[in-house]
Amino acid sequence: MGHIYIKDIQFGPESKIEDGVLYVSEEAVKAVALEEEKIKSVSLDIARPGESVRITPVKDVIEPRVKVEGRGGIFPGVVAKTDTVGEGKTYALKGMAVVTAGKIVGFQEGIIDMTGPGADYTPFSKTLNLVMVCEPVEGIEPHDYEKAVRLAGFKVAVYIGELARELTPDETKVYETCTIKEGLEKYPDLPRVAYVQMLQSQGLLHDTYVYGVDAKKIVPTILSPTEIMDGAIVSGNCVSACDKNPTYVHLNNPVVHDLFEQHGKTLNFVCQIITNENVYLADKLRSSDWTAKLCKMLDLDGVIVSQEGFGNPDTDLILNCKKIEAEGVKTVIITDEYAGRDGKSQSLADADPAADAVITGGNANQLIILPKLDKVIGTLDYVNKIAGASEETLHEDGSLEVELQVLTGATNETGFNKLSAR
Repeated sequence: MGHIYIKDIQFGPESKIEDGVLYVSEEAVKAVALEEEKIKSVSLDIARPGESVRITPVKDVIEPRVKVEGRGGIFPGVVAKTDTVGEGKTYALKGMAVVTAGKIVGFQEGIIDMTGPGADYTPFSKTLNLVMVCEPVEGIEPHDYEKAVRLAGFKVAVYIGELARELTPDETKVYETCTIKEGLEKYPDLPRVAYVQMLQSQGLLHDTYVYGVDAKKIVPTILSPTEIMDGAIVSGNCVSACDKNPTYVHLNNPVVHDLFEQHGKTLNFVCQIITNENVYLADKLRSSDWTAKLCKMLDLDGVIVSQEGFGNPDTDLILNCKKIEAEGVKTVIITDEYAGRDGKSQSLADADPAADAVITGGNANQLIILPKLDKVIGTLDYVNKIAGASEETLHEDGSLEVELQVLTGATNETGFNKLSAR
């Protein structure tokens, strides 16, 4: 992975990266976005850390990347042709993101505040954000609009990433991926650890895509952890903003990166196992059975399991935990909590004694006051309707009283916290 650090974003007559500054041609970017025929118009803006700017409703956040060596391209099965990725060399534009916004699709979109108390709860207050506000054509179905905005965001991120193809990275990181046999031979005395990632897949507007395939159509399977760095997993869901992993988080999954930091030192990072979250009990039982089976077949000593969403997926989380533990594999789960505004309610919808090692992202029901900011990118028209808000959210002075769950990435399950496997 080659990291190219972006120090600023500016609009200019042509798109280029020069001396750490990303210059963006508005016309060129709009042309890329408007390749999606169901988008009527696109407006662009820039939000910088510390500015008095609020972005809402946020749909996705994407880090631009470009594949410079190796098989496949960025976002395989979505933008690039379907090919197995995760090897070779990829460049990422660090310190910036493409943010898609626009009219609300469901009630579960998000807010990014670039300053103030809200900025403390979203990692995207710290990135330079190129914001695309997309307006749909008349008469479009909400899920078709969501798909069009999602694809427009990916295409723009790929367009911007291509600007870095001939640059020299500021920093390079190398990630070792071993076969099962190679790992056993090279690290015979280290505990064998894997990451079980639960992907949101509970239906329309609650989707995650793996190589372009809706995750509810997959059975649990194994990835090389480097595949996600090329965009093998992307977001397509509109669950509560704090609970959905935007594409940026999939690309930079901190569980994967933290496990790689310990690989060859304190543990052998064997693989990433992906599974889905289902609506019906029979599907939950099948997926958790397969996940536990894979953990046993790989002779794992420990796993970290992360969840996306809350409520119904708590059952998937606990099923995975107790079945993996029953196979003799030590399990740590990562989740946020919904314990009510007073913190006194049951924080998960399901529980089991096997879930005795938990990393929490905090209580998503906690109330916070977001002061009025000078500029809104997008619109406040829907701010009373998003999950975590209410009819009393928008105060007369322009401030917002909301639950933490409205902030994009606020308590997402991967948390951007440092983790330790046990």
